[in-house]
This record gives sequence, C-alpha cells and structure tokens, in this order.
Amino acid sequence: MTLKNNDGTRLADLFRKVTGASPEDVSPLSGAGSNRRYYRLRGGDMSLIGVIGTDAEENRAFCTLAGHFRDKGIPVPAVLCASEDGMAYLQEDLGDVSLYDAVASGRKSVPGCPGAGRTSDVPSAEAAEGGYGAEERALLCRAVSMLPKIQFEGARGLDFGICYPEPEFNGRTVMFDLNYFKYCFLKLSGLEFNETMLEDDFERFRDDLLCRMDDTFMYRDFQARNIMVRDGELYFIDFQGGRKGPAYYDLASFIWQASARYPSDLKEELVAAYMDALREYREVDRDDFYRGLRLFSLFRTLQVLGAYGFRGYIEKKKYFMDSVPYAIANLRQMLQEPFADYPYLDSLLRRLCEKVSAGCSCVASDGNPVLEVEIYSFSFKKGIPEDSSGNGGGYVFDCRSLNNPGRYEQYRKSTGRDEDVIRFFAGDRQMEEYLEKMYWTVDQHIDRFLSRGFTHLMASCGCTGGQHRSVYCAEHLAAHIRDKYFCARSSGAGSPADSTGRIRIRLVHREQGIEEEIV
Repeated sequence: MTLKNNDGTRLADLFRKVTGASPEDVSPLSGAGSNRRYYRLRGGDMSLIGVIGTDAEENRAFCTLAGHFRDKGIPVPAVLCASEDGMAYLQEDLGDVSLYDAVASGRKSVPGCPGAGRTSDVPSAEAAEGGYGAEERALLCRAVSMLPKIQFEGARGLDFGICYPEPEFNGRTVMFDLNYFKYCFLKLSGLEFNETMLEDDFERFRDDLLCRMDDTFMYRDFQARNIMVRDGELYFIDFQGGRKGPAYYDLASFIWQASARYPSDLKEELVAAYMDALREYREVDRDDFYRGLRLFSLFRTLQVLGAYGFRGYIEKKKYFMDSVPYAIANLRQMLQEPFADYPYLDSLLRRLCEKVSAGCSCVASDGNPVLEVEIYSFSFKKGIPEDSSGNGGGYVFDCRSLNNPGRYEQYRKSTGRDEDVIRFFAGDRQMEEYLEKMYWTVDQHIDRFLSRGFTHLMASCGCTGGQHRSVYCAEHLAAHIRDKYFCARSSGAGSPADSTGRIRIRLVHREQGIEEEIV
C-alpha cells in the first residue's frame, strides 16, 4: 500500500533485508501522542513493527536501550534492523494488547471518582473499593514488581550519554516541566496568579525533587499503555525518553496515570508490591519512601496537565482534552493533604481545581467526567447544526417522514412545545415508534460514553421548518434522558449507568431561538 513520505518503501526495504521477501501488507497503527509513525508489516509467517521517527538521536536511544535491556534479561522488543540514516527501524511485533487494554473491565467498573485515593505519608487501610478484580490486580502488581529490575539492572553498565534528549534528570528539566504546566495549562485556564510567588515555590519544589536523585534508570513514561501483554507475559516499550533519575518518578507515573482510575486500595497495593521488589536492590524506609513518592506524584501530575494542555487545548487532540478531568481528579485527591512547603503553589492548585470544575462542563463536583448531551431541533433548509466540540456532530435524526401538523392552518403559529401540537401527536403510533427507536439509539451511546469517561454527545432532530416535528422530538428526547438518567435513582429504581450528577443536557431549538440547560 502507498504511505505518505515513502514510509512504505523505506520499511519494505528493511523488511526484505530481514526476511528476504517483500511484505504482503503494510498497515498504519495509531501513535497516540507521539510524532513517530508506526506500521505493521506482514509477509509469509512474519509480522514486524516498522517505525518512522522524526529524530535520529531519539531513534538511536531507543535502539541502543533495547539492546542493552535485552542483554540484562529485561523483556523489551528486539530491534531487528535500522536504516543507515537512523530514521527508520523494524522491531519485534508484540501484538495489540497493552496492559491498559488487559485491565479495561476493571477500570470501567471503578465506582466514584476516577483516580480516587491518595498517596500520603502513611498509607491508609481502606477497604477494597471494587472495580479491579484479583486477576487484573495481580497483573498490575506484576508490572510494578518488574520496575526495580529495569531501574537498577538497566542502569548497570549503561552509557547514559546515549539518552535523549538529556542524559539525566536535573534542575533544568524539572523547571522545563513545571513551566510546561504553567504556560500550556495554567495560563490557558485563565486563572490569575503571581508569577514571582509561583516561581519561588517552583524553585523550592525543584530542590526537594533533586534531593531524591538516584543512580538508576528513569523510564520517564512508565504506564500501562507502554506495557504489552503477549501470551501472559509483559513486555516494555516506549522507553526512548529514559535517562538517569530518581526511582520514585516511574512509580508515580504508573499509579497516578490519569485515565487508569486505580482506586486508593489498589494504589496502596501497587506501592507495596513495588517496595517489596525494591528491597532486593536497597533498604527501604517506608515512611520516607512515601514522602518522596508524594512529591513525585505531584510533579508527574503537573507535567501531565502541561502535556494535556498542549496536546489537547492547543493541538486540539480529543483524547488529551477528554483526559483532563481524570488528571484534575488526581490533583484534587493529592490536595486533601496540604503541600505545606509550597504554600502559594498549594493554594493556586486548589483554586485551579475549583475553576476547572466550575467552568468546564466535563468535570462534576466529585471529580467524575461529566457527559454533556447537546440536543438540537433545526430546519434542514438552514443546514445541520454546527458541532463546537470537534467530535463531528453526532446523531442527526430526520423527522420529515412523520406526520406534519404544519400542513394545517390551526397549527401554523404553534411549535412542538405548545399544547395543541402535543395533543396532535398524542396516540400517533408512528411518532411513538420513531421516538422509541431514537431513545434506544441514544441510550446505547450514553451508557457507553459514561463508562468510558467521554464528555460530549450531540443529537440533532431536523424537519422542514424546524418548528413542529423536530421541536417535539427534541423535547421528548431531552425529557427521556432526564427521566432515565436523573430521576430513576432518586425514585429508588436505580440509575442504569450510576449517572446521577454525571450528565448535563443542553437543549437548543435553533430556529426558535430557545436554549435551555436541563439538570
């Protein structure tokens, strides 16, 4: 197949060099937040992953680290071949199932706040909060138990000079990440703040982080999405940004991964599993370890918010925008215990959580992402309503096949909200069947979107004039969602998606100039 920038040709040449035959299929793979491009190349009984990088030094770091780690017995993909200019290479195909995918059912069933829980000086003894089952917990614990080997064994004999773009965690990189948060998230929030006072706390924070420096390999993006599961075994990928650095950082990255939704008891279980494995390499002071981990958990969360701000709000990538509520929920949980050594930063972050929660329709009062359902009525003559979310516009229901009261003089000045038009449709079996099918269709999406933490759904009802049928259908769809997702629980019937407080309805009758919020 033909791929942009001759990617296919370059990778096909490498495939022939490795296998002696041309690939029969080259398929692009999603790359999430990376600028690298990934492809799966198949030929005969061989399947390999081809990578086109944007920086030869970054590619060199990955390939060199992969070889070093494999020599240490660390399970990472084998790099089989690289181009002479270093811009393309082939690696072992580890399949499509990441650890994040493997524990998906647990993540979706976690009750309450995503990212609930805390990492405090003294871990709590809270009861299990549901969600992740025994097998999923065991898999996650196995992953963090393997981390110390990567950090300590991986550092032995490693020339950190090959690490990209920095050989070690240092004050400059700390301030870069803190300013990344400041400029790409904090300033975009519109929150007023004193930059001098914030800088003072940033510098104290930096110094405390650097006091925790280790002679270990810092993976830098150790999270469930970067761990593959094949035949029950775990393999580690995307470590090309690694460098010498403190061991706390990687564990903080894992347990506070914004969208993972690890409940507090599971977080404590993961920390305990890591500390048990860490004792093979050094003595562990439990209380001091928790103090250090708490600092790096805050640092990692600020760094993640900076990335979400840049990738989401600036580059308009939906995944990152949708992930903001989870990171804010994590931050809110951390702030349950004050960061007393950084008083201005602490107060600013508290104000930020309140501002984002109050000003963004995607965050509920308990930190859960809110699904905003926009329902429009409109006239096809004036065009389909524009979508402001960037999601593409959602459902468009064509109501023009329904009986039209607008054909009769007595209804010409009425709309689908008026009593006479409501009576017109009373007992109209065609309308009843149409609405039942519309409800079923939209309900499927609402249930799915709630379980996945999505924040926007749009449904538009159109007719010829945007006055009778479309208005009536939009009104009834809004009422159905209100009754099913708001009223069922309060009446004792139970909410099918545990959605109380997690849905907001915005009803817009475009041609009538009417807009309402239904809560």
